[in-house]
Amino acid sequence: MKTYLECWIGAAEALFSQALAGEPELVESLPKPFSAGSFGFAATLQGDVAGRFAAVLDSEILASPLMGEGVDQKAGWAELLREVADAAAGELLARSGQKCRVEKFEEISGESKVSRAFELKSSSRAWTILVLDEVRAPKPVAQPAPVKPIEAAASPVLGPGVELLLDVELEASLRFGCREMPLGEILDLGPGDVVQLDRHVSDPVDLIVGDKIVARGDVVLINGNYGLRVTEVAAPRKRLESIRCLF
Repeated sequence: MKTYLECWIGAAEALFSQALAGEPELVESLPKPFSAGSFGFAATLQGDVAGRFAAVLDSEILASPLMGEGVDQKAGWAELLREVADAAAGELLARSGQKCRVEKFEEISGESKVSRAFELKSSSRAWTILVLDEVRAPKPVAQPAPVKPIEAAASPVLGPGVELLLDVELEASLRFGCREMPLGEILDLGPGDVVQLDRHVSDPVDLIVGDKIVARGDVVLINGNYGLRVTEVAAPRKRLESIRCLF
C-alpha cells in the first residue's frame, strides 16, 4: 500500500521536471546541514491519514531563476509545493483508497528532524531538499491490558568490577558504508571524485566503538548537526567486547 511520502515523491518528480527551468531531476541523497536562511513549507493533512508533512530547501536555491526570470522565487516555490501536496493526496486516494486533504499550508524557517533527503540536480548545480514525514493513519484505540503483579526487572549480568568502567569515555564513530579499492584508484582520487559505497541511503548506519558495531540507526539532523536515531543495539556483553582492545 502506498504511503503519502511515496506519493509525494512521485508527484514532486513529475511536477518539478514540468514547472522548473532546465527540468532538474529529484534524486535521493544523504542529509546535509543547511546554511543560515533555509526556508520551507509545511502541510497539515486530515482524513484517513493525518499529520504534518514539511519540505525545507536551501536558501541558495532562491538565487537561481528556476521559476523563471523576473518571478518571486519563494512565492513560486510556495505555489509549486502546495500543488505537489495536493497532487500527492490525489495519488494516495487513487493508489490506496485513503482519503486526505491539505487542511493548512504555511511557510516555515526550518526543521530539527528529517525523514528523507533529496537533491534537485540540474546540469550545473544541485540543491538539497529535506523532508519531514509525520503523516500516519490513526491508531486504533487500545484496550487496557490486564494488571500484572510488579516484578523486579532483571538487570544484565555484566560481571564483577564492570561498574568501575562505566564512567570511562570512549570514542564512537558512524560508518555509512565501505568499499574495497585498488591502491592505484586511491592514489588517483582528487577533489570532486565520488566513491560509491556498498550501502543504500535508506539502509541503517553503524555506530562503531573500537572495532565493534554496538548499535545501528537512522541519520538525523539536530540543530544543524548530524545525529543517530538508534533502532538496534547489541547485547550488553557484545558492547563490552568492543572496549577490550582499548585496555
